[in-house]
Amino acid sequence: MGKLILIPTPIGNLQDITLRALKTLEEVDLIAAEDTRHSLKLLNHFGIKKPMISYHQHNQKSAGEKILALIAEGKTVGLVTDAGMPGISDPGSEIVSQGIAAGIAIEVLPGPSAFILGLVLSGFDTREFHFIGFLERKKKARESQLTAIKAFPFTTVLYEAPHRIMQLLEELHFHMGSREVTLARELTKKFEQVIRGPLDEVIKKMKEQSPKGEFVVVIAGTPEAGPEESGISIKAELELEMASGYSKKEAIERVAGHRGIPKKEVYKEAIKINKTL
Repeated sequence: MGKLILIPTPIGNLQDITLRALKTLEEVDLIAAEDTRHSLKLLNHFGIKKPMISYHQHNQKSAGEKILALIAEGKTVGLVTDAGMPGISDPGSEIVSQGIAAGIAIEVLPGPSAFILGLVLSGFDTREFHFIGFLERKKKARESQLTAIKAFPFTTVLYEAPHRIMQLLEELHFHMGSREVTLARELTKKFEQVIRGPLDEVIKKMKEQSPKGEFVVVIAGTPEAGPEESGISIKAELELEMASGYSKKEAIERVAGHRGIPKKEVYKEAIKINKTL
């Protein structure tokens, strides 16, 4: 049987690719890419020629089945995303889950991820943080997430597109007032920019420029209290954890751990979520 190898690629500066990543790209039998045209530019830059298959959000079921079938035949497939670590806010996590269920060998190479750079650049507490990626677009789920983030005592990291960044900042300001945030964009590129400060000041600075590039948004934890003391419900915190990609079982364990309460108490609220779906 072959192997699935997750190969991180630069998030901007091509010099950030590792020697191991280049060697692996040269040795795999096939490369599965989120956007084959985009990844082809990277391969051409380094003089690598390999057959490619498209694997993205809209074909992950059919393409995933094909990739797993090839691996079962003995092929080694390298998985790349447009930039950064496959599996972080992209469908790579789905094929890893499918691969584990199928019993195939999976390897992950170390490499860049934009949210880690943004988190470290923020200067906020990194001992415990919550990475969400893009917030839900549906209003009710989004409101639940924003309410929960407001109460989190730890740092939270989000992604946002340039055409939606002002909307997100206004929403954060509405829910959290002048909470400290850090915006980071064009990371590792020539025009890398980091904006730090209270939300009202950051909004003012952003109105003076035209947003370009995907943003990493880092939000400081509430200085006042954790979720239990701040009034956020167990149900709302569960919904945020599940919206962030955790299974119901994992969400129950995380919420119970945050609050220091028995899992059975959280489970009672989890049942209510089922009834409202």
